Amino acid sequence: MRLTHLLFAATAAVSLAAPALAHRQWLLPSTTTLSDTSQYVTVDAAASNDLFYPDHVAMNPDMIAVQAPDGSSGTIENAAKGRHRTTFDVKIDKPGTWKIGTETDAVMGGFMLNGEQWRVGGRRGPPPAAGAAARPMPKVVATAADIPAGATDVKLTEVMNRNAIFVTAGAPSEDVFTPTGKGLEMQPITHPAALVADEEGQFRFLVDGKPAAGVKVMVVPGSKKFRESEGAQELTTGADGVLHVTWPVPGVYWMSATVTDAKATAPRATERRMGFTTTLEVPAP
Repeated sequence: MRLTHLLFAATAAVSLAAPALAHRQWLLPSTTTLSDTSQYVTVDAAASNDLFYPDHVAMNPDMIAVQAPDGSSGTIENAAKGRHRTTFDVKIDKPGTWKIGTETDAVMGGFMLNGEQWRVGGRRGPPPAAGAAARPMPKVVATAADIPAGATDVKLTEVMNRNAIFVTAGAPSEDVFTPTGKGLEMQPITHPAALVADEEGQFRFLVDGKPAAGVKVMVVPGSKKFRESEGAQELTTGADGVLHVTWPVPGVYWMSATVTDAKATAPRATERRMGFTTTLEVPAP
């Protein structure tokens, strides 16, 4: 079963943008490995400047979907959305590897109409504060289907993004990594539950079900707040679509891949921008 497809506004595009942008979206589980079932995992979900330190905006809990190891859908419990962070619980009641996260498929861009610039897939910003000078509000249509017939200079991009974490109870399983054959996906060669700080991790990236060479991937350790430099690794998949990652220190890592091509399937879109993001727990040997 696939995670739920969701369409969302351009102001939520922090989750869709390239990882070089300041605000990056993340999911942080309380743990990724459990000895048995009938336990809970608590997840923080947000977008922030420093990874895993909420300081920008909370993720919408309605975007979250849960896939159990047998393909059935799980649920989130006790969801609470604050100013900077969302938290929720997932009951891990089946053995194997679970997937928790979001999947989005949207069209964004713009066009000209009667000499004015319009946006597709955005929303109007908040009104100016009391006493502030008035500013022009952007003209927006919700979807490509709403573009008027007289529009010119139509430039649309199909934006597809996955952001998922993986939690394993007992022995690891592989079903949640079965490719859908659409967009950018990750198939671990090294299972996320088997990562160790002194061993290389290997992950195969696929585009439309086929190994994807040249995919740009950023790997960043957490706790940037306490380091002078971010310590990011900027890596690229090989001809076989495989990424090789070393882990400088034990800890939690944010891994985000991006790729752009001209194979958009959305009406009137000429470009497709894809992303895959995950959070990995890498223990000491």
